[in-house]
Amino acid sequence: MARSIDPALKAVRGFVPAQNDEERFLMRHIEDLARTAQSRGIPRYSALLSDREQDLAQAALNRIDAQDCRFDGGWPGAERRILCIEPADSYTASPLCCVQLCCQGPVGTALPAHKDYLGSLMGLALRREALGDILLPPDQPGTAYVFALEPAAQLICQELCSAGRFSLTTQLCPLDQLPSFGAEDRELRTATVSSPRLDAVLSAMLRCSRGAAAQLITAGRVEINHLPTTSGHAPVYEGDVFTVRGKGRFELVSLPGKSKKDRWIIEFFQY
Repeated sequence: MARSIDPALKAVRGFVPAQNDEERFLMRHIEDLARTAQSRGIPRYSALLSDREQDLAQAALNRIDAQDCRFDGGWPGAERRILCIEPADSYTASPLCCVQLCCQGPVGTALPAHKDYLGSLMGLALRREALGDILLPPDQPGTAYVFALEPAAQLICQELCSAGRFSLTTQLCPLDQLPSFGAEDRELRTATVSSPRLDAVLSAMLRCSRGAAAQLITAGRVEINHLPTTSGHAPVYEGDVFTVRGKGRFELVSLPGKSKKDRWIIEFFQY
């Protein structure tokens, strides 16, 4: 039986300010978009933003007390989203589109995975900020939905013809006519660690030794919430997302307590 941790004592990861010139530029750009929208009464939209970029954008909006702002990724559970700044009574024209991809290939061949679609899309020389989520609904095998900014969506329809060993057909889908996408069915895993430190938690997630996890960290192959880290001693918090280059992405869902052997219990899943 685990010993629970008093919620009042649980630490949370606070906002991490801009760490480099690129992040500071993003915040200034968001402020400029908001000021233009508010002063001229016209809508303004950002590129597609990662979780980290959305946090920075929200901080920039808070700094200037911007109004009429929301994030949208095309479906309710979107990870990558655009910032929409839409003053009241303005004509809204979101640049976000969705392209349906349908596979045509040999029977018995494994269908393309997320990485196959992403690789084919990046092969079109598209910038990552032009692409949103890529969804592979389990009830539609051989079909994928790609969210993208309008110019990128048009290019995908014109140029994308294959993913993996499959040929593709493409079709633009109005956002208000998309099927209902349920939450992804991810396996929640449980493990115990000696301490809530990055190297210990990562070794449990990757099922490798703590030394091997430490090597990945010091080699610069690990990010926490899209921020690089080289310290295996870094504390971890519920909700943290770990990206390990070449290994995958993991989310720490919960630190529910300690085991009878006084080890920390972690609950996590892999994307």
